[in-house]
Amino acid sequence: MTTILSHDASNIRKLIREAEALSDEAMVAFAKLKQAMLVARQNPGVPLDAGQRAIMRLCQAEQQAMSMSTSLLRVHSELSKVAREQAGLDEGIPTEISGSAIQAMSDFPETLSLETA
Repeated sequence: MTTILSHDASNIRKLIREAEALSDEAMVAFAKLKQAMLVARQNPGVPLDAGQRAIMRLCQAEQQAMSMSTSLLRVHSELSKVAREQAGLDEGIPTEISGSAIQAMSDFPETLSLETA
């Protein structure tokens, strides 16, 4: 493998892992936000349906984040194939993504529409 190709491969490896980590961080942030919203709504002075639309929108955002995460897994899988084809062995560190993780995406629609109500 040439030095340039090796550098490019290392950079892509680093960037895909960063993207996957950011995707996970977004999902954690959504979960924390939803928890805070639900706890605030349990205050006796707050109507039971307060913030319902906001919670619904947040749930849609969570679904989209999961879709993004699954798409990144697919990107990672494809990049691993390219690395094996173009650069030979993947430096002994194969990326194995279970078929169930990628197949799970087919259980959800590719795009989610947001209501404007």
